[in-house]
Amino acid sequence: MNTTQASLTTGHPVEHLDVLIVGAGLSGIGCACHLQRQLPQKRFAILEGRAAIGGTWDLFRYPGIRSDTDLYTFGFEFKPWTGDNVIGSGAEIIGYLNDTIQEHRLEEKIRLNHRVARASWSTPDERWLLEIEHADTTERSTISCDWLYLGTGYYRYDHGYMPELPGLENFQGTVVHPQQWPEDLDYAGKRVVVVGSGATAVTLIPAMAPDTGHITMLQRSPSYILPIPGADPMINRLRRLAGAKVAHRAARLKYMAAMDGIYNFCQKFPRTARRVIHALNARQLPPGYPVDVDFKPRYDPWDQRLCVVPDGDLFQAIRAGRASVATGEIETFTPTGVKLTSGRELQAEIVITATGLELSLFGEITLVVDGQEVSQPDTVAFKGLMLSGVPNMAFAIGYTNRSWALKVDLVAQHLCRLIAHMDARGHTICVPEYPQSSGPTAPLLDLEAGYVQRSLDKLPRAGAGAPWNLSMSHLVNRRQLRKQPLEDPNLRFMSGAGPARPAPEPDASDETPIAVSVG
Repeated sequence: MNTTQASLTTGHPVEHLDVLIVGAGLSGIGCACHLQRQLPQKRFAILEGRAAIGGTWDLFRYPGIRSDTDLYTFGFEFKPWTGDNVIGSGAEIIGYLNDTIQEHRLEEKIRLNHRVARASWSTPDERWLLEIEHADTTERSTISCDWLYLGTGYYRYDHGYMPELPGLENFQGTVVHPQQWPEDLDYAGKRVVVVGSGATAVTLIPAMAPDTGHITMLQRSPSYILPIPGADPMINRLRRLAGAKVAHRAARLKYMAAMDGIYNFCQKFPRTARRVIHALNARQLPPGYPVDVDFKPRYDPWDQRLCVVPDGDLFQAIRAGRASVATGEIETFTPTGVKLTSGRELQAEIVITATGLELSLFGEITLVVDGQEVSQPDTVAFKGLMLSGVPNMAFAIGYTNRSWALKVDLVAQHLCRLIAHMDARGHTICVPEYPQSSGPTAPLLDLEAGYVQRSLDKLPRAGAGAPWNLSMSHLVNRRQLRKQPLEDPNLRFMSGAGPARPAPEPDASDETPIAVSVG
């Protein structure tokens, strides 16, 4: 890579880049593609702490791992998803990302086994200095950059959430957490209990059911599970007739409209939405099944994320007698299974604790600004992609009510616009400043899921309105991040580490989004 050298406080030459992307998953690769396309003169690299690209889709190796939304909107806007299935497997997603890397010639930009431990911003130097741990050696190194982009996802990669399960130490079988799935786990013909009822559990059950002796989903309370078609004949036919680009555009419009429609319907008419989902579930289950016991959640739809099952595969496994659902509180684990407070006992040789994730924005990186460590709860998110008081840093956090990558695309495009805007005006520093007069802040994420609620006190905050709230409306974000002027009274630009220059009047170039082609 063609880089310049800069000498900072380390006392030795430090490699310097224009932009450093942390994370070689969907967010990081997407940002790199936009930089390559829109700002080809910029020098950048992608640092990945693990030994492979893919992020979530390389980390999770449990049976049946798949996307929880359609691949037409989960994939990038600029690269069509050409698979026949609406929902993609983990292997298909990794293949899609590898194809994207090759098409954009990003292989040499990616540095694996580079874990960022600390990122320190210096206003006098107008740059970030990153301390890197090399996972495959004992070496450490440093790199500096003008802009830092954190595409690190939103949960901890080293371990998942593990609640206290009474008596688990008494269980004499095998205990597995999906985030640390062993390659050699043999579950053929065995009795398996999966603790949990979220997206991971409803994926594992139908994938494992054909091979186990029996598999049971043990849930404290039900979740909303929505059967959807596994393939879209209309889109597949359109692809054959009109080509991948046309089909991709049509599919994205169709599924964005569908997601908006379902979400808005659930928000406006929760009681009706409950009845509709209940009826869909009942139709998929055997006659006489106690739907109200196992498939009637206590909360309204989209208070927590909906779980989708392509072609109703979870219900197929239940109808076939290969899988079952048990709803109740755990009293204790026994040497041969688990006993519920109702007195019911579930026999098991393998217990899978699909008990959720631990949220952690920014990949456990310690952020420091001019010698002061950044406390995330003391910051407020600006447009859902920057932090108050933190210069020249952007991050990607996707939607909770639709595909993650829909937001990732917009964030990367906005970052490219912002960097180009600064270059054109001679600005070197950009920092959001939250006005004290804006009133109290609110939690960043408005979702009642356990993994969100457990972590809210550790995350940045949101303001009462734009640009400080985290909007989950894709239409609002498209307008805000693609078209609205970049100059903002809440955003301070500086040049040469001097005082802020007066903000120029927005011109037409500020309101024109960077061109994005599909293909």
